[in-house]
Amino acid sequence: MAIQLSDYQDILDELGDDANDVLAANWQDAARVFTPRGLDTYLKGAAGLKSLGRGTDLVVSFIESAPQVAREIGEQAVSELLSAAIKMYSRTSASVLVLLFSTAPTAATRMGELELFRGYIALLNNLLAQAPRALRPMLEQLDILLSYLTLGGLRRWAMWGVSAYRNDFAAQTAYFGLESEESHAIMKKEQRGVLFIDSQRRLIMYLRALWGRDFFLRPTSGDFESREGYRPYIEHYFVHLPDAFDDDKGIDGLGDEHAVSGAEVFRAAAAHAAAHIVYSRYLPQGKQYSSLQKVLIGLVEDARVEALSVREFPGLQPLWLSLLPEDVTRDDFSAVCDRMARALLDDDCRSGDGHPLIEAACEEFARHRERLEDPQMAIDIGLVLADRAMALGIEYHPSQYNPGNVYRDDNRYLWEEQTDHSEGVLLPGQVNQERKYVSVMEMINGLDVEFAGDDAQEIWVLGTELYDDDGTTINEREGKPPVASPVHYPEWDYQTQLERPNWVTVLEKRPRLGEVDVIDAAIDRNKPIVQRLKHLIEAVQPQGVVRQRKMEEGDTIDINAAIDAMVDIRIGAQPDHRINIRTHLQVRDLSVVLLIDLSESTNDLVRGAEDEVTVLDLAREAAALLAEALSKVGDPFAIHGFDSNGRHDVEYYRIKDFDAPYTDMTKARLAGMTGQLSTRMGAALRHAGTLLHQRDSQKKMVLLLTDGEPADNDVRDPQYLRFDTKKAVEELARHGISTFCLSLDPYADQYVSNIFGAKNYLVLDNVRRLPEKLPALYLSMTR
Repeated sequence: MAIQLSDYQDILDELGDDANDVLAANWQDAARVFTPRGLDTYLKGAAGLKSLGRGTDLVVSFIESAPQVAREIGEQAVSELLSAAIKMYSRTSASVLVLLFSTAPTAATRMGELELFRGYIALLNNLLAQAPRALRPMLEQLDILLSYLTLGGLRRWAMWGVSAYRNDFAAQTAYFGLESEESHAIMKKEQRGVLFIDSQRRLIMYLRALWGRDFFLRPTSGDFESREGYRPYIEHYFVHLPDAFDDDKGIDGLGDEHAVSGAEVFRAAAAHAAAHIVYSRYLPQGKQYSSLQKVLIGLVEDARVEALSVREFPGLQPLWLSLLPEDVTRDDFSAVCDRMARALLDDDCRSGDGHPLIEAACEEFARHRERLEDPQMAIDIGLVLADRAMALGIEYHPSQYNPGNVYRDDNRYLWEEQTDHSEGVLLPGQVNQERKYVSVMEMINGLDVEFAGDDAQEIWVLGTELYDDDGTTINEREGKPPVASPVHYPEWDYQTQLERPNWVTVLEKRPRLGEVDVIDAAIDRNKPIVQRLKHLIEAVQPQGVVRQRKMEEGDTIDINAAIDAMVDIRIGAQPDHRINIRTHLQVRDLSVVLLIDLSESTNDLVRGAEDEVTVLDLAREAAALLAEALSKVGDPFAIHGFDSNGRHDVEYYRIKDFDAPYTDMTKARLAGMTGQLSTRMGAALRHAGTLLHQRDSQKKMVLLLTDGEPADNDVRDPQYLRFDTKKAVEELARHGISTFCLSLDPYADQYVSNIFGAKNYLVLDNVRRLPEKLPALYLSMTR
């Protein structure tokens, strides 16, 4: 059975209302990525953090970040993160622990693998022990640091700062906050060519294009100083590639013009490993072979799978050849193997090397070439070469064997039995779940658990409604409306001039329903306005094919205008040359979101009104009139609302979506709007922009209706959210989405122009005229 949130009522009572709300919003997301045991750890971990007595923000940050970490690298990483935080709590402040949790999804995404994430946690523990004051500024800049550095590079960068500024706290803070020249210089020094995390998606698509199947890629935990564990390898059908590749200049360091880029090295390594998965097989008799025999069998197998790949994709040959060194100045075993690998891949290099082992390898490979598709070929040739190497007195020491190529894996795939591929490999957050479509009788007689959760192994689906004895359906009695997953957005910090990644959480919530009669009464009450809007509606309605007369150039001649021109010529007057008619198709290709501020201040009474009417009442009437007008014009439009309760809880209500008709349901949602909480405007604009970005319309617009400036209960600096909102407007503009603000704040001129631009706002002094102004404003803007 699935774990239900209600099963942990004692924990919910302990967490408090704020944490409970955030937990309820993230529960569906958590249920998708955690196993039942992981969910139990998740809930008890939140309770354990609450018992530390370090405030609600610490608990809320963990509740939000844990599902994202589990989705990226598995639920075990959440246990590691939680354990690290509990160990740190006595040595640092709660705000640092909040940063630890809020940046954990970024670290998990950039690490991409559990072992690397463990190394990252160990680095934080080491840094906390040696330089506690450095942890906060480093976590604040973590997104930038991990955009340029691998884990090894981050560790060396951090240890240099600790060593250089151990007793100079001001310089230490500046270094770890990326505010000093030394910090940027060391970061540039440690920066590597191409990071795996930036190439992973392209590599997956590249391999899919080659072999028409999916491959699973993960980064290795290699270190740039020791180079241990840095070679690619295949384990349980996962291809493990280094977390970064520098440009390869070969063993002779020929210079940048001859270097192979890190992106090309990644392509070569991924293609070679994928070729092993496609063509190679596990060799169970590997235990009977010596180390020398295994090396030579693996080298021939590398040549075999590459030859098969080149036969299908000839362009791979020059890519691999560019990374195979040819050092004729050395005759040690590693150098001989490197030249042998190149000789077996390149036909032109099969003669002239002079080394007897390489000549023997070329002869054997050419003699057995018709057996390329037989994995036994590599064993037969490898054993022959091993006997020849011993006869030649070639010494092989496993500890000294260091091949010069950077892209080939260590061939453990040949000697270690892998997980059966038919069973599949589950990624973090995936559940081995099967959906089965059944008949009514199968559903009635064979169903095991009627109300299983997201962790069920098998889901039965019935094509029609299932009715009970009382005439009601199971969905009507037990069904729950789907809950949207939390969406995380960055936020702009104007003081540091940097974005805080995944800083704000937007929670889509189902709008409340009110009485439809309220909206109908509002429309009846504003009938004079509706009548005045009719001519504006007719002016913007698409007319189909429109003819424009009096044109100098056009599609056809206007006979009447041409006759008038000839008459003018006959009487000696100056004729009008505009005698053409131009025809064009008039269409309106735009989508608009009316975004309504639903904060607590909208419950204020309108000053100077004869009756008790609130700002929200007028916004409701204006939205209803605009919806009536747009439903007649035919423009795709949406009506959304928002409020906020801190950065973890920006509530977003989709009252009407683009494809939904304007019906009584929309009116009921408009009537049910209530004003509450605060106004985190930037996050709401980013979410509205994300929804608009999915539309194919040529023109897209957000029409924001608000009665005040951006504000929230966890922000004290009034400029912070203003600059963030301005940044959000600029981001939307870069994506082709225009933003216009209709402000009901009489003092808004002081800030709204700076946020939205001089021509992108209107301050309505007389709030009573809002129902009339809003539809007219929209229609005039989109004419």
